[in-house]
Amino acid sequence: MTVVVGYVNNPAGHAALDRGIAEAKKDSRELVVVNASRSSDRSDAYRLGEGEIKSVQDYLSRSGVQAQVLTRGNEYDPAEQILDAAAEVGAQLIVLGTRKRTPVGKFLLGSTIQRVILEAVCPVLCVKASH
Repeated sequence: MTVVVGYVNNPAGHAALDRGIAEAKKDSRELVVVNASRSSDRSDAYRLGEGEIKSVQDYLSRSGVQAQVLTRGNEYDPAEQILDAAAEVGAQLIVLGTRKRTPVGKFLLGSTIQRVILEAVCPVLCVKASH
């Protein structure tokens, strides 16, 4: 049983990671952290660098859950990368972080989150970053 977290290095991503760890601990599930981006190089602001990946791996080690970090950057959009990873590992849950949005933004949620919610074959949990 696996929990997949869509992670970027911002408050929403940290909230998703923390909730994903909590969910994985509930039933001794494996955690797969997906850092999806549109590019395979550092020009994408969401793409983690080597130091950031190591920091996330260390954080996961300290949490006590069995986890791995996947960095995917290619021609596919981030939603597709998260959905593909969830399908590959047979995820029982996908956790995504959200941020404060305008009224129109609340309606649309964001293209990545909206697409994952609509296309995932497992439950999707969206969490807000604390202020």
